[in-house]
Amino acid sequence: MKHTDDNAFAMILEQTQTGSSQAPAKPISLDETNYWSEDHNEGKLAVDVAEDATDLFVVSTMAGSTPEKIEVYVHNDLLTIRGVRSTPLDHEKEITYFYTECFWGTFSRTIVLPTDVKGDLAHATYHNGILLVKIPKRQADAKIEVEIIDE
Repeated sequence: MKHTDDNAFAMILEQTQTGSSQAPAKPISLDETNYWSEDHNEGKLAVDVAEDATDLFVVSTMAGSTPEKIEVYVHNDLLTIRGVRSTPLDHEKEITYFYTECFWGTFSRTIVLPTDVKGDLAHATYHNGILLVKIPKRQADAKIEVEIIDE
């Protein structure tokens, strides 16, 4: 039976009466965890971007990584963060997962910065699994005189 938004209540009642909505919990293998998703080689980072009067700040959480495995690049108005997160269970054998919600492996994220920056003066720190990138902003108020040539 096909259900639409208009008869969602009827669908819920039908499932309750037939008992079809119950399924026992069971351990799953890694092969079964991603059957519904596309195959991606890299994870995507969540970032916060903020500013004050002089600097732009980009913050990202990346627990499980180390500073040696993180790369940060600024090119014009683009910021790229790349790295690797390693699970502490890699060395274990015969592991059965019940949930696999954490991302482990290579990750990257490129964002367009919302303002002009001085990329060569960018500074990044990594502490307690949090990356903070601080990039000085270019002065937008600077006036550049343009010479007018009479032809």
